[in-house]
Amino acid sequence: MHSLISSGRDFVSAYAGWFAITSLVSFILGLLLAPVIVSRIPADYFTQPRRQHAPVNSRQRVLQLLIIGAKNVVGVILVLAGLLMLFIPGQGLITLLLGLMIMNYPGKYALECWVIERSPVLSAMNWLRAKSGQVPLLPPDR
Repeated sequence: MHSLISSGRDFVSAYAGWFAITSLVSFILGLLLAPVIVSRIPADYFTQPRRQHAPVNSRQRVLQLLIIGAKNVVGVILVLAGLLMLFIPGQGLITLLLGLMIMNYPGKYALECWVIERSPVLSAMNWLRAKSGQVPLLPPDR
């Protein structure tokens, strides 16, 4: 048991710098990207009963699959980093949510609607939109 604790301390001391850098980078990216991402969401995005998908040309199918794969890899990395940052200093929840928003998975739109239905979340997002001159997001029709 003692060796397990000391190996945990060794791990933390060996990677403390990387944890600090990751925390700082995710904090700065969250501050910079959140207003941009929120301002680009269409105002009626959450009023649709189902998520609308853009049509894809058959020649662009391979490129679309590569982009989806890259987004999912980045999303998984952010989710794992967010989970780690729940226990170390950093923006764990923001990083976790950003990873969930980037990835493609079944039930994603329902989860997004559930999160946006929370009054503090919708208020914060509409505050960011107002700062960038965008109309407020409409709440989900449920």
